Order: sequence, then structure tokens, then C-alpha cells
Amino acid sequence: MFCYQCQETAAGKGCMVKGVCGKTGEIADLQDVLLYVTKGLCSVTKALRSEGKTVAPEESYFITLNLFTTITNANFDAPNLEARIRETVSLRERLKASLGGSVALPDAARVNPKTREEMLELARGCGVLSCADEDKRSLRELITYGLKGLCAYMKHANVLGFRDEGLDAFVAETMASLLDDSLSVESLTKLALETGQKGVETMALLDTANTKTYGDPELTRVNTGVGKNPGILISGHDLKDLEMLLQACEGQGVDVYTHGEMLPAHAYPAFKKYTCLAGNYGNAWWMQKEEFERFRGPVLMTTNCVVPPKESYKGRLFTTGSVHVEGCTHIEENAEGKKDFSGLVSLAKTCQAPEELEKGSVVTGLAHTQIFALADKVVDAVKSGAIKHFVVMAGCDGRQKGRVYYKEFAEALPQDCVILTAGCAKYKYNKLPLGDIGGIPRVIDAGQCNDCYSLVLVALKLKEVFGLDDVNKLPIVYNIAWYEQKAVIVLLALLHLGVKNIHLGPTLPAFLSPNVADLLVKTFGIGSITSVDEDMRRFGLANA
Repeated sequence: MFCYQCQETAAGKGCMVKGVCGKTGEIADLQDVLLYVTKGLCSVTKALRSEGKTVAPEESYFITLNLFTTITNANFDAPNLEARIRETVSLRERLKASLGGSVALPDAARVNPKTREEMLELARGCGVLSCADEDKRSLRELITYGLKGLCAYMKHANVLGFRDEGLDAFVAETMASLLDDSLSVESLTKLALETGQKGVETMALLDTANTKTYGDPELTRVNTGVGKNPGILISGHDLKDLEMLLQACEGQGVDVYTHGEMLPAHAYPAFKKYTCLAGNYGNAWWMQKEEFERFRGPVLMTTNCVVPPKESYKGRLFTTGSVHVEGCTHIEENAEGKKDFSGLVSLAKTCQAPEELEKGSVVTGLAHTQIFALADKVVDAVKSGAIKHFVVMAGCDGRQKGRVYYKEFAEALPQDCVILTAGCAKYKYNKLPLGDIGGIPRVIDAGQCNDCYSLVLVALKLKEVFGLDDVNKLPIVYNIAWYEQKAVIVLLALLHLGVKNIHLGPTLPAFLSPNVADLLVKTFGIGSITSVDEDMRRFGLANA
């Protein structure tokens, strides 16, 4: 195997024996093959569109889910990956029958591995390292990982009934183009920024889907303690799954607790009517082995990031959507898009109430509509000097001990600095007593990682209010933690919008070749982090 798509990749270079995430070499190879045959499928749908023919929404959704399936910490199920590969080939062949006879197709649109052995043999020639040119390989992977993050967000919008044919076509055409060895570094660089543009459009689509379906998020204080009822813990990002679970639990004497990236769901008005929604349990995804064990009840993983479970709770870990763990019960949707969570409810009733991890509460729900409602107060605070800097600390949390940097950085910020956050990175500091500035929380939590879109809108609104011609003239510092591919699409989106001087940590991506990294540094001012004290000086915050 060879994989370097996440920040924790072995030695900062690449996993070659077993993934740090927990996937085996076999799983990694099957994911490589799934991506390869998906590119073949995309070359067929691209050809169909060029002939003026229609690609059905469910066919585009299949491609979207394939990319989501290969994201870090989503699928650890070899039989499921095998089945997915066969289904992809089958769909590809069915669609090929509609093409004109003179269409030239790449090898990826012709291969047909039937057994696991054939799939693993194919993996030897279609993985990351099959592209010999280091810089082209780097840009191809940057685009691929951006597309994976884009598709993760698009999937959530799709299940709520929102889709965009233009975005579907872009994903397919871009995936197909990654088979073209003639594309230059310049062409691939342009395509990476175009992927960022489509990332902005996708996040806007998901924002619309979420708010039209569940209402605009509201400033909300969320309980972090536990009650006396048995509970079900739901983690991941999928709000539709949460809605169906709440419907199944209401009136059953079973409480529902959110975990990780599901915390911001508490801010949506539509969920507040459910009395069974009890609070948020625990912290970021990487602590789940300890926290899922102590929860005592069923756990539902709706998206990444799942960690291969301990035997002590594997029997009560359920998966759905793109998440698969071999040996765990997977819940599929029916023809109407509904899911039967009654098994979780029945199991929960036999379990003890969750073990208490902490007492207290956290604040969430400060998405763009809520911030705009506070716009006058924020502007006055900036004009008066009460707020001197905004520090964007969005992104991901992770296991590396060096990530304590972000907690220490938040603690070291002067009292006139406000943190703008979205994603699970917030768990490093959202429970710290950082206070407020004139009623404005010093940690403004916009929501899930896709809600970085809200932070973009806030920045653009501030630019407008202060009459600036460049978003980079705002008193905003970007100190972003990354882990996986959703962070990559957010980064590309920011670059497309012209945001410069973004600092990434705890390490720069291993998939950036020296030349590509140098290009990003020179063009966009991309940088790494150092120490808290040094970065306070570099970012102009030491005397703020």
C-alpha cells in the first residue's frame, strides 16, 4: 500500500505497511481500485454529457458516494469495497451501451476485476505512485483529495433533496481528466483552483440545504453532562440521520447524545422540539475508543471519522451511509430514503445510562446568519479597539500530541482577540474559560467543517462593512489545523477566494512535492506553524 492523504500519515511521508488510521494494506489497495474504476465510470459519464445525453441523479450520486467511501476513517470493510467495485463496473458497462461506437475510452473504463485477487493485482498499477512525475502526482492528489471533501459535502446536500447538475458534471469530468497524462503542471494547478471554486459552490449548496430544511442555526448552549435514561450516541456529520434517529427515539425513554462533529446540530431550530435530544457527549473523533466504551449504549456512526472499534463496544457500534466497519451492523436506507433505527432503540433500552465524563456546557450556533445579527456589535467592538484581531482556527482535531499547540495558542491569545472556528478543531479550546468581549463570545463556533463557508461569508461581510478592496486587509489571522480531505477542499476554497498567508499545521501535507509546496508558498503565502510564542510574534499578536 501507499497512502498519504491524511495529516497523520506515517513519518510524515506515507503509510506503506498499515494505515495510521487503522486500515490494512488490503483495504488501502481496494480503495485505490475503487477510485480507479470510478475514474473509468466518470470518463463514460463525461462522454455521455458531451453527446448531449442525460446522466441520472442516482448515477451521479453513486460517483459521489464512491469518493466519500474512500475518505479517511470511513470504510474499513473489505467485502463492501469489493462489492462497490463490482457495482461500479456494472454501472459503467450499462452506461457504455448508450455511447456512440467511436468514443475512445481509457483503460480504467475497460478493466473488469471480478475477484479480490484480481482487484489487488490491479492495485499494483493504479495507486498513487503509478504517476511517476512527482509534481503532477502531487497536484493530482491535491485535486483528488479536494474532490473527496467536496463529495462528502455534496452527499449531505443530496440526501436532503438538493443537488446541482453542474457540480455533478464537474466531479465526473475532473475525475476523468486525472487519467490524462498529458495535462501539464500549469493545467493541473488551474484545475486545483477550479476545484476550490466548486468547493465554495458545494458548501453554499449544503448551507442552503441545511438551513432550508432545519432553519438557521441559533446561538445555543449545549449540555455536556448526562441524564438517567439510557442513551444512543450519534457521531459524524449527517443531519438527516440525526433527524430520523430523533424521530425513532422520541417518547421511548431513550436519550440521544451528539458526539464530535454532530455537536452543531443542537443549534438548528428543527431539532429543538425533540425532548430526547439530551446534549453532547465527549470530544473529537479521535477519543472515541475511550468515550464510546464509557457511553454504555449504542453508537451510530453516520460519516467519518470512525476508528476501528475495540471488542468491548464493537457489538453496539452501528454504521450507516458511507461508513462501513467489518463485523458491525450496517443500516441501509429503503427505497423512500428512510432508515430503520428501531434496533438501536431496543438495544439502548437494555443498556445502562451513559457514564458521566464531565459537567457543564458549550456554546455553538454562531453561523453567518447569527453573526450578521450581531454585526453592529461586532463592528463597534472593532472600531473601539475592543476586538483587534480575528483568528481563524478552523479545521480538524487529531491524535498527535503536538496538537496541544492549538490549545496553548488559544490560551495565549490576548483578550482582544476572537477565535473563529468550525469543524472538530474547536475541541482543543471550546471548553476553555476564554470569556467574551462585550457579549461577543471569544470562541465563535460556526458549526461543522462545512460551515467554514460561514466564516468566509463573515470575512466578506467585514470587508464590505469596512470598505476594503481586499479580504487580506482585514485583521484576520489564519491558523488552521488539518487532518483529512474535507480540510483540503476548505483550503482550496479559501485559495480560490484569494485568501493568503494561511498557516497549516501541525505539519504541511505530505502529498505536496517540494515544487508544489514552493508554488503555494510563493503564490499564496502558505506557511507552517512553529511554537506558540514564535507564532504569536509572526502573526502580529504578541502585542495585540
